[in-house]
Amino acid sequence: MKTQSASNEPKVSVRDKILLTAHDLFYSTGFRATGVDTLIKVSKVTKVTFYRHFPSKSLLILAYLHYRHEIWISWFEATLRRHLDEGESPSDAISATLHEWFISPDFHGCAFINASAEAKSEEIENEIKAICRDHKTETKNKIEMLADIADEKTCNDIMMLIDGAIIHAQMGMDTEAVINALKTGLEKLTGQ
Repeated sequence: MKTQSASNEPKVSVRDKILLTAHDLFYSTGFRATGVDTLIKVSKVTKVTFYRHFPSKSLLILAYLHYRHEIWISWFEATLRRHLDEGESPSDAISATLHEWFISPDFHGCAFINASAEAKSEEIENEIKAICRDHKTETKNKIEMLADIADEKTCNDIMMLIDGAIIHAQMGMDTEAVINALKTGLEKLTGQ
């Protein structure tokens, strides 16, 4: 899954330049480990400009999560739809979609699982967790709709399998072993 890079897009707005930089840094190293000074330096903006667009790091974190959700869910839907349109079973299509993500050099796990784990600031912890829950709900809804799986319990179980696979892939377990285990679990749940 490719995202825009601030350096690759010369006509990007200053706000978007900051957001794209935050996306790259927050996703690769986490938002707690990424300080405002680093964001300013890498974005190549002044402190005044940074705070004009994002009066606090908390607001930038929330903007990052909304942005990440939009690009990821769009990628996920398009990729899953492509696999299903090629005639793959739901189990194969979901596994193949996640396999594409896991082998990407930009894969650093699920930004929303990571954000939930990092959400320790009382100022925005509830908002972060709400965004993360909404992301998982929309992902589940895409699977229900595209893979035509109407049973709520089955879809919840599928999401648990997917999140487990994401975490194992992020921990560096063999990608093929993770995908094979995911596919086996999905086949048991869906009967396909």
